[in-house]
Amino acid sequence: MRTPVILYVLALLVRAALVAAYPDPGYTDAYYYVDAARSLAQGSGFNVDVVWIFPEVGGAIPADPTLPIPAFGHWMPLAALVQVPFLALFGPQSWASAAPFVLIGATAAPLTWAIARDAGASAIVAVGAGVLIAVPALSVAFMAQPDNFALFQPLVAGALWMTARGLKGSPRSFVLAGLLAGLATLSRTDGVLVLLVVVLAFAWDRTRGRSVIPASAAVGAVAAFVLVMAPWWIRQLAVFGTLSPSMASGKVLFIRSIGEWDSIATPATLEHLLGMGAGPLLASRVGGFVAAVSIYVVLIAGLVLAPFIVVGGWARRRSHDFGPFLTYAAVLFSFSAIVSAVHVPGGTFIHSAVALAPHSYVLALGGVAVVVAWFGRRRPAWDPGPTTRLATVAVVFVVMLGALTSVGVVHASWAAGRDRLLAVRDALDAAGAPATARVMSIDAAATRYWTGRGGVVLVNDPVETIGEVADAYDIDWLVLDRGAVETTTQILDGDRPAWLGAPILEDGDPVRLAVFPVTRETAE
Repeated sequence: MRTPVILYVLALLVRAALVAAYPDPGYTDAYYYVDAARSLAQGSGFNVDVVWIFPEVGGAIPADPTLPIPAFGHWMPLAALVQVPFLALFGPQSWASAAPFVLIGATAAPLTWAIARDAGASAIVAVGAGVLIAVPALSVAFMAQPDNFALFQPLVAGALWMTARGLKGSPRSFVLAGLLAGLATLSRTDGVLVLLVVVLAFAWDRTRGRSVIPASAAVGAVAAFVLVMAPWWIRQLAVFGTLSPSMASGKVLFIRSIGEWDSIATPATLEHLLGMGAGPLLASRVGGFVAAVSIYVVLIAGLVLAPFIVVGGWARRRSHDFGPFLTYAAVLFSFSAIVSAVHVPGGTFIHSAVALAPHSYVLALGGVAVVVAWFGRRRPAWDPGPTTRLATVAVVFVVMLGALTSVGVVHASWAAGRDRLLAVRDALDAAGAPATARVMSIDAAATRYWTGRGGVVLVNDPVETIGEVADAYDIDWLVLDRGAVETTTQILDGDRPAWLGAPILEDGDPVRLAVFPVTRETAE
């Protein structure tokens, strides 16, 4: 048991160091989860005083545009739920929000080791893969964020491992796969694809001459999934009347570009999507697939591992140990290309792709051994063992070096966004804006986190529509970042509508960040 414990401690230390270096959320998803978790910990229930995206409230200005609103009309709740005990004990500290993701996410390292050993991989491959998942290539900075990365990765990898064990004759493992798939879905909606793989594994097993998965195990797996998900489904139906308001609005499936995700004026219907024409529609699907592959190769494989993953995957293509993983990878890439292609470049795929890392790293280091053995066959007197170990260590070292280098770049990007919002907070405080003031900005959740003031997202629509949103939600302040939406450039360059007063903050030349008061009488 010493090796998995050491790997867990290593992964724990890496994630703790990430929190020490950057303790706060870094981007919209993480800000939202922290805002929602703090609301829960403070006794305000599943509610948030921000509209981070209008598909959560139907994709348009609702009939009753109020704040706060019920949370999780788009995202799933697990990343907020795991924070609540820590926030209840330690208060609204940034490290308290990050702590569960450090503790849970670190389990991916010994899990990867266990997957490798169960699949018959050598000790050097198992340990090397565990070390890689402790410092997972260019995705490492995200693994300590209060988001679903650290949850989705071990849950999906564990579910796929248990599915493989089911195919090797363990009914209990197969039932556990369904339970883990449910928890993965409670973390991310597309966790349901894992359940699809579990069902496909059972169906495939039935086609063999001698099936090893009893029907009772398959029923148990589905029942375990439903047991986990049913309370949440009941809540969604009771609060929203649908399992997912964002899906019901059409904004998830029927937009032509990611810019339409922030729009309330653009229709979100099947007719609208198909109206772009067959050529552009096909191009968008191909573009989504290419983007997904690029994200996987760069952020998960760190470029270096990509060819070895292909080699290792080919060598294990008929293995029961990797069959569920390879099936899940095929399903995930297909889903990303056909269904969520527009959202892939916007960050959706990286959240899902991290779950591919554990098995991918085992295959990659197995691929290193295959390549070394291939060269060894051309030199009969050569012992490939030492070379394999040296090559494995070298590959792991190079990937880790790239991972650690990437952290500074990512943190600098997050810090730049944080500093802009701190400037907004200082300007609002100096102007005497009360804590109850409402703010419209491109990132309402981040604005809430740093300024303490709720509000709504800046819609990607004409000035008139922005004004309608400001009026509907009684917005007091408008925060504009150049390039956030097309309209911001127009306003920042001097074409200011009558319902905006003189800015209390202008930063940059040309102005890149500004804060305007909304004059209620002219906005109406």
